[in-house]
Amino acid sequence: MSPSSAPKSKNAAVIGGGPAGLIAAETLARAGIAVTVYDQMPSLGRKLLMAGRGGLNLTHSEPLPDFLKRYGDADELLLAAVSAFPPAALRAWADELGADTFVGSSGRVFPKALKTSPLLRTWLLRLRNLGVTVKLRHRWEGWDDDGQLRFSTGGEEISVNPDVIVLATGGASWPKLGSDGRWVDILREQKVAVAPLQPANCGFTASWSDVLRGFAGQPLKRIAITFGERSARGEAMMTQSGIEGGAIYALSSPIRDAITKDGAATITVDLLPDVTVAKLTERLSAPRGKQSLSNFLRKNTHLAAVAVSLLHEAALAKGAQLSALPPAKIAALIKAVPVKLTGVQPIETAISSAGGIRFSELDAHFMLKKSRGVFVAGEMLDWDAPTGGYLLQASFATGVAAATGAIAFLRKG
Repeated sequence: MSPSSAPKSKNAAVIGGGPAGLIAAETLARAGIAVTVYDQMPSLGRKLLMAGRGGLNLTHSEPLPDFLKRYGDADELLLAAVSAFPPAALRAWADELGADTFVGSSGRVFPKALKTSPLLRTWLLRLRNLGVTVKLRHRWEGWDDDGQLRFSTGGEEISVNPDVIVLATGGASWPKLGSDGRWVDILREQKVAVAPLQPANCGFTASWSDVLRGFAGQPLKRIAITFGERSARGEAMMTQSGIEGGAIYALSSPIRDAITKDGAATITVDLLPDVTVAKLTERLSAPRGKQSLSNFLRKNTHLAAVAVSLLHEAALAKGAQLSALPPAKIAALIKAVPVKLTGVQPIETAISSAGGIRFSELDAHFMLKKSRGVFVAGEMLDWDAPTGGYLLQASFATGVAAATGAIAFLRKG
């Protein structure tokens, strides 16, 4: 990102110290604008640090046309922002920061150090060198009667009057890390239309038996999950009350919407996606001898105990004992285990949130039509995306877009 020209005397307030807010601050500062970042937490980037615990998945390497499809029916403004600051640009930015990236076997892009902390430390140093001021423990409370920003900090209230504002306070997942969704009421008071915030990339509840609850914490590995016309491969994790994990997260939006509409949704789980029904039937037609069915299944299919238990329960739900089914029907069940999901896990436990400020409230530069000089970025906006790098990519891209819009606004005077 090369510096852009802007009036040197102008100043900007960026509210929110996550990736969208910080990249907006960097973009503004490179344009010569005096930037102050306000965050209600004691330190910046807390959710970003949490997201990178198992490896910071910055973006994905697939071709841009395929990448953009991951956002479903997202507004064209979001797609334009990602196209203007695509995965290649994010990788170049990270490489320039010293966090050289690589493409994993799944196509996901990570910094070579994998962890978030080295990247974040270097990034914050860069922002300080660009003259960015950081105000921590400053909770945004909206605007006062004179149109100034209000913050509560240390038991008192302060007001500031910047030339431009970038709002990037996040959605409502992981509220303990700062994304608590308090801004919804603030903006609705300003007559800004906000779609209800909902859990995304989330887990679901199911009516497990005591036996299946005993497998809580155990994974279903190398499976494929199908819901409607969509399928996803990966892993899922059994919980006391249901199921979560990467393969579930990839389908969470349509599953969530179906549960909201109908009260429940049934997914199908292919426990052995790389083995055909015919091959399974052949394996299961071998003589069992004195082996129990569970042992026979484990030896002939290599299914884990949790998967075998899921099969037993699925058969019982159909009114049959698994052991009474012929090999062909057991094989068919292995390839399509029905699992009824009865509810959505709370938004506080979700990886991200959907919903937010409707794109119809923004102009082409990410500025609120009802509030001149106020721009919006990140998960405050009404978009949804699966894990795999798509969440962070859109957060960075909209942060750049909002800051670019703010720079253009200041140029016009």
